[in-house]
Amino acid sequence: MTAISGSAAALTGAASGIGRALALELAARGCDLALADRDEAGLQAVAADIARAHRRKVTVHRLDVGAPEQIEAFAQAAGSAHPALNIVINNAGVALLGQFGEIEQAQMEWLFNINFWGTVHGTRAFLPILSRQRAAHIVNISSIFGIVAPPGQTAYCAAKFAVRGFSESLRHELAVAGSPVKLTVVHPGGVATSIARNSRTGTGVTDNARRAQSIERFDALAKTTPAAAAERIIAAIENNAPRVLIGNDARFMDLLQRFRPGTYWKVLQRQIDKATAKVGAIAK
Repeated sequence: MTAISGSAAALTGAASGIGRALALELAARGCDLALADRDEAGLQAVAADIARAHRRKVTVHRLDVGAPEQIEAFAQAAGSAHPALNIVINNAGVALLGQFGEIEQAQMEWLFNINFWGTVHGTRAFLPILSRQRAAHIVNISSIFGIVAPPGQTAYCAAKFAVRGFSESLRHELAVAGSPVKLTVVHPGGVATSIARNSRTGTGVTDNARRAQSIERFDALAKTTPAAAAERIIAAIENNAPRVLIGNDARFMDLLQRFRPGTYWKVLQRQIDKATAKVGAIAK
């Protein structure tokens, strides 16, 4: 088991959403923090919230996880500031709206550089630091879209499936080697964050209403709070859980994919259409 109290954690995407909730909850449980995000103002706000409520050592680091050299610098700075650092959470992620034919190659590579390569580079940069600890933990955030693959999410699904495969294989390697480092891959369902509102749009998307509709649909279906997601992730660290599904929606989709691997999307599309229609009727 990896104890939270007395630990130190490095966390990307810490300025908002699940990352912010993780930072606050980890601090409340006695964990020091190295917080990273591109949103420096957001980072400072999280650090100030922690300082008001908890006596924990918190360092903030402006970071673009799409830049490997910045990740390496973050790892070195975090390891120097927090010698007991034994938890790394690769949480930063972005979204991209559009069918495969509507997104440019450069846009797909932008998403991959953050959602997949950011996770890989973060893991590689911190692994030597974690390996020196008696007990350590890596958390890589995939998605339920690393298990099921809806239309309109080719880039996002490809990256999140890749995070899942990378994480599972590395977890097995660490176990075979007898490493003190454990690894959890997390598959959140709909969590009420700003990822949809902050998403980019494919250059081939010409219908301006689609973005608003996509955000509305996400908001209608995202039932899990960031705080609830953070609690599940921290419990996984404490119990060395290899995989975590967050939300009833994620658990349902995981089971459906297992029983109907070739046709699950027909069922899910009907469920989504019913849910969004119901929300629309209530709004009226």
